[in-house]
Amino acid sequence: MANERRSAAEQPPAWFKSSYSGDGGGNCVEVARADSTVQVRDSKVVGGPRLSVSRAGWSSFVASLMR
Repeated sequence: MANERRSAAEQPPAWFKSSYSGDGGGNCVEVARADSTVQVRDSKVVGGPRLSVSRAGWSSFVASLMR
């Protein structure tokens, strides 16, 4: 039996929602880390379009929410 390993680039993204998101089907987004970006998608349309943001841009965005 062959031991198959995928490189990081081949791994599907691990999507997650905020712990503040409920299960009520509201307006939620999911994020996933990629090589040099953060991917953002609508949690209700997982096969839909994705927004790709640089990691620095995402960090700046999140920091602006904390002010």
